[in-house]
Amino acid sequence: MVVVAGPLAEVVPDNNRQQARSRLLLIVPPNSYRTVAYLESARRQGIDILVASEGEHSLVSAVASGLHVDLNAPEALDLLLAANQECPFNGVVATDDTTVELGSRIAETLGLPHNPPQAALYSHRKDLSRKVLQAAGVRVPVFRVLNLATAIAPQLQGLGLPCVVKPLSLSASRGVMRADTPQQVQSACRRIQSIVRGEGVADDYVASHVLAEAFISGPEVALEGLLHRGTLEVLAIFDKPDPLEGPFFEETYYTTPSRHAAAIQQEIIKCVRGACDGLGLREGPVHAEVRIGKSGCAIIEVAARTIGGECARLLRFGTGHGLEDLVIAHATGRPLPIERSSGAAGVLMIPITQAGSLRRIEGITRARAVPFIEDILINIRDGYELVPLPEGSSYLGFMFACAPTPVQVEAALRAAHAELEIVVAPLIRIEDRREA
Repeated sequence: MVVVAGPLAEVVPDNNRQQARSRLLLIVPPNSYRTVAYLESARRQGIDILVASEGEHSLVSAVASGLHVDLNAPEALDLLLAANQECPFNGVVATDDTTVELGSRIAETLGLPHNPPQAALYSHRKDLSRKVLQAAGVRVPVFRVLNLATAIAPQLQGLGLPCVVKPLSLSASRGVMRADTPQQVQSACRRIQSIVRGEGVADDYVASHVLAEAFISGPEVALEGLLHRGTLEVLAIFDKPDPLEGPFFEETYYTTPSRHAAAIQQEIIKCVRGACDGLGLREGPVHAEVRIGKSGCAIIEVAARTIGGECARLLRFGTGHGLEDLVIAHATGRPLPIERSSGAAGVLMIPITQAGSLRRIEGITRARAVPFIEDILINIRDGYELVPLPEGSSYLGFMFACAPTPVQVEAALRAAHAELEIVVAPLIRIEDRREA
């Protein structure tokens, strides 16, 4: 059973009637793909929800009719606290890296379960996370924070090559590149600077610095968990069967349960628990990435949020509940029992391997017919631009499989992927060269 904590649903007088429904504040960036899943979960659990976002013109009605606020503005905190005065919140959920710090500040002010705001900041700033974890004695790759305004080569002293260069705050492997030579480090820095500028990052430090860290060769896993008063409940460990050796680090296959030896799994869990303690994380979802190197496990990332994209669906296999159900239940103090199931499950995040304009995807019917394939979702429509990593931030879609063993799950996903033929046309850009 997942043990959760938080205030019980508050009974609020309303025209001489007693109302026992909990109310949740959901903070989402305007382009978040998690919003609908959280809204559906709240509806299933009988929880009222207010969505705070910049998405005034969203096609999602709860977003369009919710509270529209610039989440980066200094007054965002006061506006959201004012909404609590109208009708109190019983929980706060911030869905993405860019909103977790604000969510923590609101929950802290309201006395609701929360992570310390400083810990939430550490969890989505890679440079701060590395420094804090290193000081806490948690194993992380050897790293340097590089100032792009000065000569790069002297800053690499003692780091060694190959290394991995990454932006300080982007997620989903965007901008993450392996460099085997000083020249490749320079090239990676230029590409990352261009990506960050394109995002319109307001923080001058984040826009002018990158993280360079020693490359750790070995398999990588992801761990999904929930924290309650500093105690980590492990929901799943996902193996990543494809070797992530670079030059880019696009994630593709996830399978669970893990095929690693029990002793290694325990080391992974111990490593993540130590990282949560080191960062000061106390409450809510945790998504961690761990490398298993020759010298043991090392933390690559610990985020105070759930796994991204449609991958959260895999948690229903391992727990009996959707991940959003578990997060909302935790935030509003309504525990849900964990129902471990036998067998295995997995997902393929269908990668974008070629830039251009998507013409069509053939073979989907054949892919659906592969034994053990449960579902295939295509997220990008014909005619849309495809941008591969490291500049891109999307997948073509997702494939899901369930089978008796992880080996069968992986084989099914690979067989289904092989049935797809992705037809891409060159992207034609029209420039207006007329004189003004």
